[in-house]
Amino acid sequence: MLKSSCRLLRASTCRTPRPSTSPRYLARRSLVAGATETRTTPQKQNDDTLRDAFDSHNFWRDFRDTHRSANPQSKGLFENHYLTKPEGFIEFSKTTAEQCQRLVARVVEASTVEERCLIPMILDRLSDSLCRVLDMADFVSATHPDINFQEAATEAYSMLYEFMNVLNTTPALKTRLEDALNDPSINAKWTEEEKMVARILLKDFSNSAIDASDEKRQAFVELSTRVNQLGSKFIRDMRPETSTISLSNRQLKGVDPLVLQHASKRHLTGISIPTTGSVAFTALRSMKDESARKEIYLAMKTSPKSQLQTLSDFLQTRARVANLAGYSSYAEMHLMDKLAKTPTAVKSFLDALSRDNKRHVRQEIEEMLAMKKAEVGSLDSSIQIEAWDTEYYQARLGDKYRSRSRRPDFMSAYFSLGTVMQGLSRLFTNLYGVRFVPTATAPGEAWTPDVRRLDVVDETEGRIAVLYCDLFARPGKSPNPAHFTLRCSRLIDPSEIQEAATLHPNLDPLQAVNDGMAISHNPRTNITYQLPTIALICDFQPPSPSQPTLLTFRDVRTLFHEMGHAIHSILGRAAHQVVSGTRCATDIAELPSVLMEHFAADPAVLALFARHWHTDAPLP
Repeated sequence: MLKSSCRLLRASTCRTPRPSTSPRYLARRSLVAGATETRTTPQKQNDDTLRDAFDSHNFWRDFRDTHRSANPQSKGLFENHYLTKPEGFIEFSKTTAEQCQRLVARVVEASTVEERCLIPMILDRLSDSLCRVLDMADFVSATHPDINFQEAATEAYSMLYEFMNVLNTTPALKTRLEDALNDPSINAKWTEEEKMVARILLKDFSNSAIDASDEKRQAFVELSTRVNQLGSKFIRDMRPETSTISLSNRQLKGVDPLVLQHASKRHLTGISIPTTGSVAFTALRSMKDESARKEIYLAMKTSPKSQLQTLSDFLQTRARVANLAGYSSYAEMHLMDKLAKTPTAVKSFLDALSRDNKRHVRQEIEEMLAMKKAEVGSLDSSIQIEAWDTEYYQARLGDKYRSRSRRPDFMSAYFSLGTVMQGLSRLFTNLYGVRFVPTATAPGEAWTPDVRRLDVVDETEGRIAVLYCDLFARPGKSPNPAHFTLRCSRLIDPSEIQEAATLHPNLDPLQAVNDGMAISHNPRTNITYQLPTIALICDFQPPSPSQPTLLTFRDVRTLFHEMGHAIHSILGRAAHQVVSGTRCATDIAELPSVLMEHFAADPAVLALFARHWHTDAPLP
């Protein structure tokens, strides 16, 4: 799942940003040929450390603490110097709002050719300033285990989101941009990327009821803020009405006891298991008792009534926002810059997909129904495949077509989390010349001790991104896998560094210009980039003292999918953050992730990493 709360100056709740028009890398070598190269790579020590960092909590703790002893200085979350404490979010938000006001003034007051030529760059910086707070606050409010950080992040988000909506409906900004775009003496001096940025921003202004009356623009701001609040509330409260259910040992027949051992509680009459996460899903796929499958399925799918009311309010308010922007529906507004373009095209696509798949679906249902009738010992025509049966019988079908040597428990032994991360790094080295280097987090940098930091290192340019991996389950954590863009790539103009030196005289200007977070600076060319900072979230069971986290192939595909979003963010470098990385339409943003899922099943890719966690033997 791709997550980004901020898109340009946009006031809608679309959480998907815009595409990079200048991707930095192309596949540079043969994947199969690279498999041999990797085993003799001079970075073997980092390669081994990568595997151990994810396979052993003790190794990671010792690795982190050893590096901290040499440099014990505490830092803020993500190395952001504002976020050493929860209150820092409010200071971060206020400082950003003041900076945005200065940038707005530069656009509105631009009069010379030189000043007007800078309008796309200034507006992109304005967008980046807002996104620096909004993306980070959105992530922290949803993920940080400390309620004080959650509340401060939520407050900062609300402040800046409303401010962003006001900017979206400021006619002077649109007018200055439109005049510059339509002036040949100005736009002739722009790069193609600057022209694209200008067109994108102009379209987003038009989608914010900016040409409506003052009254309607104010209503648009208020309703957009309300939509954001309802959307955040819906995601925050997204859980079943019942958090656990109790099942007897008889009902749980077929479920791996090791799975139950991790996240269940035994009592006199049976076992209580959670209704979210991998344990619940595994139980649904493996319980032989249909009544138990029905019970857990309904518990997993039943939301509280308050959550349904939130959803209803969200949809109605969102429709009103679309109407104010001049659209007949939110779907029409949301699809205008997607591949499908219109709701009619989407429906036609889904109808065609349904027709094409109907025969295959019927065949699969008939096979599952035959299995169910054989299992219950009856040919009664009233027996049907119910909603709570599909996962169970799909798993049985998979077992039927899978050779005995490829049963799921056998495969998992070759997919420790560390070996899979090792494989992803080797794959990216072979394709793009980049690799993962485990890096110790400083005190205060991560939101939980389980977070692993990886620096993404290019073989010629050095560090090009920072990736935080929060991959282990913990109480209160969302079970949904996701990729969060915390900060996009962007070229930092030298004037910004000079400005940072003036505003923060006690800090290194190169650190102050990006709030203390990762940058890339070439002193020879004086080119500075803010580096993508990314967080990956999964819900895998933590390793035990005697065994690493072992992934099912489904888990492997999930991790490859999320890493597809990450590599898109990492490699999609552009001069403007509006068009960098995953800042693109959702359908385009999913393409690298879907491709990565196919990589996960390729024999050449499996040969890079699939090794037994204990014997180190390759996958047969």
